[in-house]
Amino acid sequence: MTPARPGLDPELRELLAGMPLMSQLDQEVLAQLRRLPSTPIEPLLAHRQVDRHEVIVPAADGTPIPMSIFKTADAVAAPCVYWMHGGGMVMGDRFSQIDIPLEWLDRFGAVVVSVEYRLAPEATGTALVDDCYQGLLWIAEHSAELGIDPARIVVAGASAGGGLAAGVTLLARDRGAPPIAAQMLICPMLDHRNTSTSSRQFSGGPGVWTREMNEFGWRCVLGDLTGDEVPPYVSPALADELSGLPATYIDTGSAEVFRDEDADYATRIWAAGGQAELHVWAGGCHGFDALYPQARISATARRTRTDWLARVLRPDFTNGS
Repeated sequence: MTPARPGLDPELRELLAGMPLMSQLDQEVLAQLRRLPSTPIEPLLAHRQVDRHEVIVPAADGTPIPMSIFKTADAVAAPCVYWMHGGGMVMGDRFSQIDIPLEWLDRFGAVVVSVEYRLAPEATGTALVDDCYQGLLWIAEHSAELGIDPARIVVAGASAGGGLAAGVTLLARDRGAPPIAAQMLICPMLDHRNTSTSSRQFSGGPGVWTREMNEFGWRCVLGDLTGDEVPPYVSPALADELSGLPATYIDTGSAEVFRDEDADYATRIWAAGGQAELHVWAGGCHGFDALYPQARISATARRTRTDWLARVLRPDFTNGS
């Protein structure tokens, strides 16, 4: 029996009524979803004075990884937002949810770099997070020519991309490079175990992202990995130690699968002496502000993130401030 669940924000409930929702995801449905048109980037750039560049970065095994760079022509010592898209680790591309970081280009003159990491089930295990880490290394190595301040690189992502951003940040901490100023984890996919109360609440019926869909995504990523074989860089909730992380922002909705694992991740950062800001938006479903940016709750969530970034990107900001 599915436990009682928090209700949706009334405006979101009305908007979702017109959206076709699923309860399950399988290989056949995934193939259909992947055939849908990609997110068009041109309308988002039409009203912006932005230079766009495309680069190819080799993955650890030599596989070419495309990355898109968006910047103003006069970018000098600018902050950088390194973006990892959502899609359950099985779909999406580097332009998915790109409107979110482009708002930070508008506000802060940030250089936005978005990575086309390989997707599961074609890629499994650490391949996805390793692709993202290689992209981060490339940014750090080319920061001067990109007009980036290497001390103000923010790693960010939504949903699966939020989980990958957390994994990349753990990798950078454990390998000692490159430095990351902050991580922005938007409704992040952090825990393959799928056993939380919120996971059970959003099961057994259609939704934006259900427990059953989450189980499918994780099966695709993990492949043959089980139990102790799953690395924390893939499933960041497994990390034994969350000290030494940069300033962290985590937000989620009260009405979504990832609510509890996201809140727990923030709690564990605090317990380790780190600095994290957590927002659980009452009535928010998974990815609400990406789906419906015009909703009042979405506008508030986006504004709150941007205000936090404004603080973090101050020259005098420290994790303890």
